[in-house]
Amino acid sequence: MIFGLATPAKLPTVCPVGYFAKDGGLVSYGSNFSDLFREAATYVDRILKGEKPSNLPVQDPTKYDLVINLKTAKELGLNVPLHLQQLADELIE
Repeated sequence: MIFGLATPAKLPTVCPVGYFAKDGGLVSYGSNFSDLFREAATYVDRILKGEKPSNLPVQDPTKYDLVINLKTAKELGLNVPLHLQQLADELIE
């Protein structure tokens, strides 16, 4: 993946999906796919019950996950501030 090239080159990566940080990205900040799929199920249910898709509102994600890979930060020589670590939904060590 791109992280195999970015980390040795000392390039930090910011990703939109949590599992990218788990694979070696420095930080990810994005919506939780599990929550999005749950919300999609309610839309499918409403459509199957006869509601027109054009009548359904567009919804934005309500929660975003911050995942920080401390192992990658250490490899890059970066110090992640404690207050940022406390804000993270998940820390990878």
